[in-house]
Amino acid sequence: MCYSLYQLLTQYHQYSKVNLKSKGVKYEFSNCIWKYPGPAAWHFISLPEKLTKEIRQHFKHEEKSWGRLKVFAQIGQTEWLTAIWFDSKLNTYLLPIKLAIRKQELIENGKKIKVIVWI
Repeated sequence: MCYSLYQLLTQYHQYSKVNLKSKGVKYEFSNCIWKYPGPAAWHFISLPEKLTKEIRQHFKHEEKSWGRLKVFAQIGQTEWLTAIWFDSKLNTYLLPIKLAIRKQELIENGKKIKVIVWI
């Protein structure tokens, strides 16, 4: 039986959601979304310092290049597979928020939002 790339990715993401939610460690926090001042216009949410220290203590060995750590994230009703990135200048993890997520959840720059991540 042949599957389209879309079907395979959908199945992978559905499996990954269940796997991460059932076996991952859940972290909840609230913070304001901010826009990177450079030309790329990326939007991020910084994880709180205390939470960053805890995550680094338990998961630093799982970080990939540039301090990337795979996570499953949720804001409102929107859930997605993504990664948090450790920023050594800010000494915290950053969760990038794509335009599609911002539009779906009506998120504007500076708005404080509740976030859940599973690692």
